[in-house]
Amino acid sequence: MDIYHVWCNLKAGVGDVDFAERVAHYMGDLKARGLIESCRVTRRKLGLGPQELGEFHLMIEVRDLHQLEDAFASVAARRSPIEDFHQAVNSLVTDARFALYRDFPDPIRHRGDEKF
Repeated sequence: MDIYHVWCNLKAGVGDVDFAERVAHYMGDLKARGLIESCRVTRRKLGLGPQELGEFHLMIEVRDLHQLEDAFASVAARRSPIEDFHQAVNSLVTDARFALYRDFPDPIRHRGDEKF
């Protein structure tokens, strides 16, 4: 699995539950279309964590880079309804940061004589 990470803060006046519900609709649509496997929304607790990463953290799981590219292409087309869901989330956030990680070791990693 590859995991696309998004860290962000909410714009002033944006409700946290409203944000979470909009993310659920957006990611739910992507999942229903087979463009992602799952998504999880987390929130910094007790102020613990690097401030530069933001208060909210989304973890979007995809099977591989092909699935992620298909998801990006779908969103980039800017057609309804996906554009509406994207805009409904994007309009609420600021300070977004992104990263892409993979499960490790994964099937691609050749182990050779290496010991864990």
